[in-house]
Amino acid sequence: MLLKDEVAMITGAGNGIGRATAVRFAREGARVVLTDLDEAGLAET
Repeated sequence: MLLKDEVAMITGAGNGIGRATAVRFAREGARVVLTDLDEAGLAET
């Protein structure tokens, strides 16, 4: 796992590039902190 034990804060995680980045980082083992103004999209992510 490339990002194991790393922490990433991702803004705009409710959709688009932010969502894709959040999912990828999590799959790679990072702990992710997600933010977005779109609460529904953020919950889905």
